[in-house]
Amino acid sequence: MSIEIKAPTFPESVADGTVATWYKKPGEACARDEHIVDIETDKVVLEVVAPADGVLKEILKAEGDIVLSDEVLAIFESGAAASAAPAEKAAAPAAAAATSSSNETVQIKAPTFPESVADGTVATWYKQPGEACSRDDHIVDIETDKVVLEVVAPADGVIGEILKNEGDTVLSDEVLANFLVGASGAEAASVPSASTSAAEADEDGVAGPAARKALSEAGLTVAQVKGTGKGGRITKEDVDAAVKAKSAAPVATPAKAASAPAPKAAATPMAALGAEGRIEKRVPMTRLRATIAKRLVEAQQTAALLTTYNEVNMGPIMELRKKYKDEFIKAHNGTKLGFMSFFVKAATEALKRFPAVNASIDGNDMVYHGYQDIGVAVSTDRGLMVPVLRNTEAMGLADIESAIMDFALRGRDGKLGMDDMQGGTFTITNGGTFGSLLSTPIINPPQTAILGMHKIQERPMAVNGQVVIQPMMYLALSYDHRMIDGKEAVQFLVTIKDLLEDPARLLLEI
Repeated sequence: MSIEIKAPTFPESVADGTVATWYKKPGEACARDEHIVDIETDKVVLEVVAPADGVLKEILKAEGDIVLSDEVLAIFESGAAASAAPAEKAAAPAAAAATSSSNETVQIKAPTFPESVADGTVATWYKQPGEACSRDDHIVDIETDKVVLEVVAPADGVIGEILKNEGDTVLSDEVLANFLVGASGAEAASVPSASTSAAEADEDGVAGPAARKALSEAGLTVAQVKGTGKGGRITKEDVDAAVKAKSAAPVATPAKAASAPAPKAAATPMAALGAEGRIEKRVPMTRLRATIAKRLVEAQQTAALLTTYNEVNMGPIMELRKKYKDEFIKAHNGTKLGFMSFFVKAATEALKRFPAVNASIDGNDMVYHGYQDIGVAVSTDRGLMVPVLRNTEAMGLADIESAIMDFALRGRDGKLGMDDMQGGTFTITNGGTFGSLLSTPIINPPQTAILGMHKIQERPMAVNGQVVIQPMMYLALSYDHRMIDGKEAVQFLVTIKDLLEDPARLLLEI
């Protein structure tokens, strides 16, 4: 039976969404409640799951398309997978037997790091020795000072021996593990992989990605949490409730520990009970987080940091967006007109007028850049990253918005590369997305300035002798006083304010 897969019903404050990622392709089998597509709105990413066991027949909305509430995304054929499954199961042993003669050991190596990266750290192994892998399966993460690099399986087979454990430091092209290509490895892993895959399939069926992540962070299994979602599906709220119940349980633990000290040593290495039975969790700082911390402290210790503030009336920009929103989307293949593109264009024009703000310090030299490469701070699960928009002087508003959306999606999925974040002559960070009203950003060395955007808030303002309610935003410019004088910093920020309050200046370059 054919079923229409529709977009979720958006709340009143959300007009539409964007198809972010399809996890299934036409003709691919799906299990009931399996995650098949993400719909990204201005506020959250919504998961859409399969309505039943079956096959995804036809995709009507491709990645990047704009969709409305309850709009049809795809056609789903229920029950179609059931007939194909027995044949596939019967074919699997035959395929394994047919390829059992082809054995080959391949070395899995760390990626080749660029010159600016000396080494990396093995962050997470997703496969264990004897575990079956398909070609291009994600098997291990290597974390460097700037990004996390994924290493995938070179072919179908199994992990043989892991040579570098989690936390070990590795160099470019250093061997991480031995990989057994072919059916011999599959046969060796057939018993454990069958039970593992069954468990994983069961877990995927009753818990979505957000819930699985919460389960992992809380150290719980699916069996320990009661699902209250549709069909017994576990939600993130169910996990939170289980964590609270678990934290309330250890009241009797100290008494046991007092009578028998041995179990204390057997406690989870990442958590320990305090004197009053309260749980503390100790985790090592990730390499990326440690690098961010080091660079921020270095910036404060080596630069003469100073911050100047101003405020901008966002009314003209908001009216412009409202007036041309729909036409902009149609003219630029679904790209939405946001605030950040106006700030990037205003900053680009201001950087042309005040070259010192676009410069950097190299030892005793001041380096003036004849181009504008603006970094846009993106918050990800792994930490703050600053991908760079190249040559913004040659980019239009649509180009900027499209590039920022691409950065956001790849940052969320851990796909940002080193090339995306190298360089940059100026940075913009937007704490307003998290509700920040005012802050003091820290520069990103060797850059000499950074612009901080904040929350838009309606405030009473005096206009021509009258009090008028206007949407205002505080702006903060932190700069290195060794390179930039206060006069230049203030004039730079006032230039951005003037350009934003009268957007026609951006077109006329006045």
